[in-house]
Amino acid sequence: MIAQLVFSPLVAWPVLWALAGAALLFLALASWRGLPGWGLRGLAAGALLAALSGPSWQEEERQPLSDIVILLVDESASQTLGERAAQSARAVARVEAEVAARDNTELRLHRFSDGNDAGTLAMAAMAEALAEEPRARVSGVILVTDGRAHDLDLAPESPAPFHVLLTGARDDWDRRLVVRNAPAFAIIGEEFTLGLMVEDQGAVPASAGTEVELTISVDADPPQSFRVPVGVELELPVTLPHGGMNVLRFEIAATADELTTRNNAAVVQINGVRDRLRVLLVSGEPHAGERVWRNLLKSDASVDLVHFTILRPPEKQDGVPVDEMSLIAFPTRELFVEKIEEFDLIIFDRYRMRGILPMSYIDNVVEYVKGGGTVLVASGPEFGAVDSLYRSPLAEILPVAPTAQVVEGGFTPLITELGRRHPVTEGLERFAPASEDDTPGWGRWFRAIEVEQLSGQTVMEGPQGLPLLVLDRVEEGRVAVLASDHAWLWARGYEGGGPQLELLRRLAHWMLKEPELEEETLTATARGDVLTITRRSVEEVPPGPLTITGPDGTETVLGMTEVSPGRHEVIWEAPEQGLYRLEQDELARVIGVGPAAPKEFEETIASAEAMVAAARAPGVSVSRIEEGLPDIRTVAEGRPVAGRGWIGVTPREAYVTTEVRQAALLPGWAWLLLAAGLSVLAWLIEGRRGAKL
Repeated sequence: MIAQLVFSPLVAWPVLWALAGAALLFLALASWRGLPGWGLRGLAAGALLAALSGPSWQEEERQPLSDIVILLVDESASQTLGERAAQSARAVARVEAEVAARDNTELRLHRFSDGNDAGTLAMAAMAEALAEEPRARVSGVILVTDGRAHDLDLAPESPAPFHVLLTGARDDWDRRLVVRNAPAFAIIGEEFTLGLMVEDQGAVPASAGTEVELTISVDADPPQSFRVPVGVELELPVTLPHGGMNVLRFEIAATADELTTRNNAAVVQINGVRDRLRVLLVSGEPHAGERVWRNLLKSDASVDLVHFTILRPPEKQDGVPVDEMSLIAFPTRELFVEKIEEFDLIIFDRYRMRGILPMSYIDNVVEYVKGGGTVLVASGPEFGAVDSLYRSPLAEILPVAPTAQVVEGGFTPLITELGRRHPVTEGLERFAPASEDDTPGWGRWFRAIEVEQLSGQTVMEGPQGLPLLVLDRVEEGRVAVLASDHAWLWARGYEGGGPQLELLRRLAHWMLKEPELEEETLTATARGDVLTITRRSVEEVPPGPLTITGPDGTETVLGMTEVSPGRHEVIWEAPEQGLYRLEQDELARVIGVGPAAPKEFEETIASAEAMVAAARAPGVSVSRIEEGLPDIRTVAEGRPVAGRGWIGVTPREAYVTTEVRQAALLPGWAWLLLAAGLSVLAWLIEGRRGAKL
């Protein structure tokens, strides 16, 4: 029980102090003038002032509260290195025993780990732990960690001493691979630079050497090895080999006794994009579909289009001056000899051999395709004539042969069974407009060129099942033939139109060998630790089992489910971060799960220097667990919080009041009677001038 005198003034304290000042002034005047009753008058004034201050006697029943020691345990990935997990377990057991042996003290244990590559959020865990407890009861905060935290700028203010029990060993050392300046996107064919450095940390032994073997691999290609110096930043020129996701893996050889090999490898995933698509469009004569081809290609800002139209063939004699017929002369040699390799796609739109392009130039086009180029032939009635492109050296690479027959009459282009599985035409039905009777369908075409398929794949067919769109591979290049000149009706919206823009986009990307438009592909995307693996195939036979090889060499065999014609898929959760190799039939693919360089393994040597500098507490100490676990002692506020072999906690002496009893020191009438009595007595003394009563 605690008893004390409390006051509850009837007037404001400033008024009370003013009255007390006035009373003192009058008492001083009375004393100066020699009035014999001034002392009694002063007591009377004091009684009145005491009555106005409202004195009461208060008794409190208090229940003492225990002190709280907060113990934070770092269980992030870096705490699994070496003997750190065992050290942490010993430290936790020791603190629990020490706190249990102390009177009036409780322990609050909080464990935290890293996640989502945010690193160790030790200060956030400390702030949450402090928020759960009354600050007046916290007598100490103890953190078991390797000192590597990634949120030190968020350090909370602690009301009690802060102690770090540091895991790790003084002779720890580690070697890691650092990759800098890795872009998310890069232009195909253009060189960029990656920064690489092999960095040593900690107590590096002399036996570690100054050079290490670096292995570089791109996608599923065989790796290449090089000897590189340690501690020197290297500039690695890189040119992406293909569009889409390119996976680059860098790995250095493990060195004896280094702390971990988890940071010896880095995976960089860069999406390859094309800067500009260079297209050469050669129209044999003006026709209704010519403007549509031009508008489609010019509408894409990423396309550089060179378009020439043969306005007047050499054999035509109409008397019109040449300078009034064309803007510039057709630069045949420049386009088909000097700069043909600069084009990504060449389109022959209803072109016929009229002596403008010599046969040697057509031979150049054939070699251009065999070397990796692409040609699209959009044919019309001239394709079956004597001056057809098929009567030139281009016939060597064309997948169809014309019969000289032209089929006139309305028909709706259809996707073949193979086309439903082929990436160029797969799912094009989704782009079909709704007709008046709510049945989906494309607008009709009215002319098709009868051709015989010699090679390649027919993905669209016309009237009577005739090949309409045929695709073929010729050595390193690709060729496509569209056996109709009425595709422009779709672009004009005739009878609802059709997906000409989407078809042309896919066709161009297939011809440019974009990975997502390949007929046989094995692709994967990662969202967190979940992989979505997709296999596309034009074969009717289902693909074989999928083999996944993890970072540790563990193999997992999975089956895949067909989700649409030619597309099989499986969703799989990766057990750990790292590089995974996917293999199915003859296809191979690699994909990285997780960050290129996890934060937890960027700095692996235990150190609490940065944590001590950021701490906000009455006192901070660091004790290495390998040198012995400290005892816990009681220290007063303002005293040292740690010493040799011990750490201190500050008693808080917190309590909760359970009962309060309060009574007035004297009733009001008693104060009034006392003041009146003293005043009368002073008056009597002054009236008799000090005579005895």
